[in-house]
Amino acid sequence: MPALLKTGSLKTRIVWAVVLILMCLAPLVSTEFRLSLLAKFLALAILAIGLDLIWGYGGVLSLGHGVFFGLGGYAMAMYLKLQASGAAIPDFMGWSGLSRLPWFWEPFRFFPAALFLGIAIPALLAFVLGWFTFRNRITGVYFTILTQALVLIAVTLFVGKQEWTGGTNGITGYQAIFGFTLHSAGTTIVLYYITLAILVLAYLLCRRMVNSRFGQVLEAARDGENRVRFLGYDPAGYKTLAFALSGALAGMAGMLFVLQVGIISPSMMGIVPSIEMVLWVALGGRGTLIGALIGAVMLNAAKTGISEAYPEGWLFVVGGLFVTVVLFMPNGIVGVYRNIARILQRRGESSHVQAASEKRKVFGASGDTGR
Repeated sequence: MPALLKTGSLKTRIVWAVVLILMCLAPLVSTEFRLSLLAKFLALAILAIGLDLIWGYGGVLSLGHGVFFGLGGYAMAMYLKLQASGAAIPDFMGWSGLSRLPWFWEPFRFFPAALFLGIAIPALLAFVLGWFTFRNRITGVYFTILTQALVLIAVTLFVGKQEWTGGTNGITGYQAIFGFTLHSAGTTIVLYYITLAILVLAYLLCRRMVNSRFGQVLEAARDGENRVRFLGYDPAGYKTLAFALSGALAGMAGMLFVLQVGIISPSMMGIVPSIEMVLWVALGGRGTLIGALIGAVMLNAAKTGISEAYPEGWLFVVGGLFVTVVLFMPNGIVGVYRNIARILQRRGESSHVQAASEKRKVFGASGDTGR
C-alpha cells in the first residue's frame, strides 16, 4: 500500500508539472484577449486558495472576501489613476467638487506603497476582525453573517463616498503602468507570467502551512475546537493568522485583477461576488487547495463562455451548480476524483489477491498430483 501511494503521488506531481509547463507555453498559442482572460482566472484562483485555507482547513466560512479583494483592487487602481492623472486630481474628484487630493490618497502615488497597502490593509482588516470574533468564540453561522454585514458596510461606504472612490462607477480610465500600455501584447504576456508565478508561490506557501504543525492545529480546531483548547493550544490565534493570510491573498488577487481588467467598482466586492468565491472552492473541493484553484478557473471560464453565448443563462448555471455540489458533490471535483481513484485501487488490489489465490490453488493441485 505505501508503494502504491508513493507511486500515485509521483504520478500526480508529474501531471501537475506537465500542466504548469503547458501554462507557461500558453502565450505561444493563445490570442491576446484569451491570454488576458486566463490571467484573470489565475488571479481569482489566488483568492480561492486563500479562502480554502480558512474555510477548508479552518472550518470558518467567510462571505466577506469580496471586501478584501476590493481593497486590494482599489489600492492598485488608485496608483494607476494617479499616474494617469499626472499633477491634476482624478477626474471624478473634480466632478464631485474636490479641489485637492485627499490625504489618504497621497501614499498611492508610489508603486511600492500601493503594493504594500494593497496587501497590508486587507490583511490587517481580516486580522482585527478575526481577533475580536475568534477571541469571543464567535464561529459558525454567526461569523458568516458578520462577514456578510462587513460586505454591506463596505459597499455602502464605497458607493456613498463618490468623491473619494468614484461611487458606483468605481475607478477606471487608466491605460498604462510604468509607461507600458496595459492592453498591449507585451504587457499582457508579462502580467500573465507574473500572475502565474504569484499563484504558484501562493499555492506552495499554503501547502507548506497546511502540512506543518500550524495546519495540523488548524484542522484539529476545525474538527474539535474544545479538545484543541484543552490540549493547551489557542485556536483563536491560529484562526486569526489564517484569516489574515487569506485576506492578504485576496488583496493580492484584487491588484492583479485590476491590472488585467482595468476597472474596480463596489459591485465587484458585493455579496454576490463573495458567494461566487465560496462556490469556486466548493466546486473544486474544499480542504484540498488544488481543488480551489481548479474550481476558480473552471467556473470563471464557464461563466465567460456561457455569458458569450447566452448572457442570461449564467445565473441559472450558478444555481444549478450550487444545488449539484450540495446534493451530489459535497467534496467537490477533487473529492469525486479521489473516490474514483480509491475504487480503482481497491479493484486492482482485489484482482491481485484473486490471481494470487488461483495461482496457489494451481500449484497446490500440481503438488498433490506429484505425490
